[in-house]
Amino acid sequence: MAQDLRKLFKEQRENEKFEMKKGHEDRFLSLLDEELPVAKKSSINQWLSIAASIAVVLGIASYFVLNTDRATTTEDSPEVVDTNIEEKTTISLGDLSPELKKVENYYVANINYELSKLEISEENKEIVDGFLQRLDELNAAYNDLNKELNDIGPNDQTIEAAITNLQLRLQLMQKLKEKLNQLKTSKNEQESSSII
Repeated sequence: MAQDLRKLFKEQRENEKFEMKKGHEDRFLSLLDEELPVAKKSSINQWLSIAASIAVVLGIASYFVLNTDRATTTEDSPEVVDTNIEEKTTISLGDLSPELKKVENYYVANINYELSKLEISEENKEIVDGFLQRLDELNAAYNDLNKELNDIGPNDQTIEAAITNLQLRLQLMQKLKEKLNQLKTSKNEQESSSII
């Protein structure tokens, strides 16, 4: 007695018609809404994403501003025009390979991001100035490494020193952030203890 099971099930479905009780679907949907309420998107998340985007744009813009030629002419000094048409091509760490460009962009973007988040006040101005002075020294050393890269040519020691310099600058910015947080925390603790 070989019967086709598919035919049997199909016939059974056609013969038996199941009906749900009235209001079953409404009750189910209300129970579902109770268990899984519809979450509204918060406007705070939207504002935070906009603020983060602005911070990144400001960081990138400050990078370009800080790395342009800092030589400015004043109205009192005569403007010097270079009549030498010979164009000098210079290379930087990012010009050597796409991987090094990614590394350089990563560190520079993070350094600029940390710079853009600094909150300078009268209480922390001295600390910030000290860290920024050290950051300027590291920037000068990085520029020297780029000059060496152009004069001597790319080598492992110069590339490694440039990457280490970028890492040190980022670590310096993170230490400054920690110091400012510690200063802010200790100030808040002093204020709360003076209130008590």
